Amino acid sequence: MFGVKSGGKKSEAAKAVDTVKVNSQILLQANGNSIKKELIGAIDQGTSSTRFLLFTKEGRIAAWAQKETTQIFPSDREDMVGWHEHDPLEIWKTVVVCIRAVVDALDREVRQHNSRILAGYEILSIGITNQRETTIAWNAETGEIYYNAIVWDDTRTVAIARNIAGSSGDDRLRGKTGLPLASYFAGTKVRWLLDNVDALREDLSTKPETVRFGTVDTWILYQLTGTPALKELSSSLLSSNVGGLFATDVSNASRWLFLDIHKVQWDEALVDAVCGPHKVPLTALPKVMASSEVYAKLKKESTGIGKLEGVPVSAILGDQQAALFGQVAFEPGEAKNTYGTGMFLMMNTGKKLVPSTHGLLTTIAYKINDEVVYALEGSVSHSGSTIQWLRDQLGIIQKASDSERLASNHNDGLYLVPAFAGLFAPHWRPDARGCVVGITAAHHKGHFARAALEAAAYQARELFEAIAADSGVALKALKVDGGGTNNKLLMQFQADMIDAPVVIPEVQETTAMGAAFAAGLAVGVWKNQQEIRALWKESETFVPKMSQKTRQKNWTGWKKAITRSLDWVEASPEDGDEFFDAEEGRITHHKNNEGIGIVRLGGMGLSLILVAALGGAAGFLLGCKRSELTRR
Repeated sequence: MFGVKSGGKKSEAAKAVDTVKVNSQILLQANGNSIKKELIGAIDQGTSSTRFLLFTKEGRIAAWAQKETTQIFPSDREDMVGWHEHDPLEIWKTVVVCIRAVVDALDREVRQHNSRILAGYEILSIGITNQRETTIAWNAETGEIYYNAIVWDDTRTVAIARNIAGSSGDDRLRGKTGLPLASYFAGTKVRWLLDNVDALREDLSTKPETVRFGTVDTWILYQLTGTPALKELSSSLLSSNVGGLFATDVSNASRWLFLDIHKVQWDEALVDAVCGPHKVPLTALPKVMASSEVYAKLKKESTGIGKLEGVPVSAILGDQQAALFGQVAFEPGEAKNTYGTGMFLMMNTGKKLVPSTHGLLTTIAYKINDEVVYALEGSVSHSGSTIQWLRDQLGIIQKASDSERLASNHNDGLYLVPAFAGLFAPHWRPDARGCVVGITAAHHKGHFARAALEAAAYQARELFEAIAADSGVALKALKVDGGGTNNKLLMQFQADMIDAPVVIPEVQETTAMGAAFAAGLAVGVWKNQQEIRALWKESETFVPKMSQKTRQKNWTGWKKAITRSLDWVEASPEDGDEFFDAEEGRITHHKNNEGIGIVRLGGMGLSLILVAALGGAAGFLLGCKRSELTRR
């Protein structure tokens, strides 16, 4: 991707990250003939890693660094199946080391060039984009974190959401929030923290002004603008800061179940409905700001990085809204689909708030210049993570890219429904579990690889049709981004299944680019969105090639497979806060001769798995939960 020198001794900053690269050619071409380059930064904190990227005014990536984050799957008890956490301090550390690595790499680049060619660079502004809904609670006075960050796809709050819904159903709060009651959203995670963390409850009772709840964007902003809680640890990347700006933007705030998306403000009645009987003051929630405005100017003491002194943080966008912005989907009816850990199809609906009657989310896309833009969104919990499951748990592939090479030419009737954490949009069925159906003795691991890839395309079609039904707009083409766009088999099958062109942009890092665009817009790098639109360029388009007969056959098989995934987890009649599987029993693990796990009936883990060696033997797989298979 980048024309980068890979040789030479690594600096300490480079050793602290997994990857750091500078595109010398793009850097030298930036800003025309100017020898001092002006760049716009983006912090992209995702589910699996953190990145810091610097973009040129022409919308090209000049440099970037990446550091993976630890995935924590608690497994001390059976009822922890489905839990997923991150360490907030590690998240903060990865932000700092990525910025430091990029700055160090650019400084080295400047030293290596004649000053008449490259005299230096300036970071004009920084935007933040983040995994949404992942929730953190901390003490503003001490900097102490009350508990690990609860990740967006964590399922521990399914019962909480169900209990809040009560007899009114999952749409009880949808009129104000645009969201169904589900474990996905931050509010249910706040409620779990209140129910289960004694120190948090005590501080909320005795010193409520010290309690802070925030999603990852708020946590990063607070750390970037704070000062070390313990002065003697100021040089440590693992120390937290205090006194930072406590704020979020409208796109992230709309994912809590606490925001009235009509008034665009926190609603005390919503907070009480989700958190009651606990009393959460609105002071414990971040200030809601626009997506593109100057939040604060940075100081060296927050990170120890002198290059950040005086640089404004001037944008925050949730990752999917950032991708929408990066795909320059500024007009109503324009949409994008992101293939990442999960999958997210989002359509701009303009100033019009469109209620969904087809299982989608009504959310806020962004706010710029006092204008709120809304969107319809379909969220799928597992897309790229399904390929990771093939790699890490089943051992079918060595790396994600192997899936395309291994995949068979057709599915031969085999379907995989990756409902590892239930089904998200448009179904919203927490009782669903992953299943593979239609297996015969003729199927082999190539069919499993193809079924995993096809699952993403089928789920995207479900969202594609739901958005068309809700909005009344039939998408003529689909702009796509994310890691899945590197898989040509998937992209072609996607075009075939939606019967519409699939368009890949030249710069595929649209999430980070959206944050950079919004940040630059706030400080005048670009005058308006029209200037930004002119920077977007198409790289490749996949057009439909499949016959209508084959398309319909595939679609009918998928819909049948979906029905097989339902009703695997039932609410316990004895305890409304727990779940048990349709069949009772103890979880026991075995190994067959091929090293592939066979797991018998389980009470809280896998409902039912029976798998023979995947190299061609017959078998079937039902009720699979990814978190059970990825315990560390």
